[in-house]
Amino acid sequence: MREKVLNKIIERASSIWKTEPSAMSEETVFADMNPKSAHYSQMTTFLEDEFDIEVPYMNFKRCRTFGEAADYIVELLED
Repeated sequence: MREKVLNKIIERASSIWKTEPSAMSEETVFADMNPKSAHYSQMTTFLEDEFDIEVPYMNFKRCRTFGEAADYIVELLED
């Protein structure tokens, strides 16, 4: 499940930041992407729709890397 979540994060991030998915991994740091609030909002909305869960924006924004974000989403799915 984690792999699927990570792939979805990378898929959306590549669209938001106009970057090749192959250039991103679980080690990709959000801060390196120069994210704006709207980017996090787009990401959380996408993940909510994709996995039919509620993703608290502020908690998601605390994730440092794509891998941490994937772990956080998996935790939400398990609850």
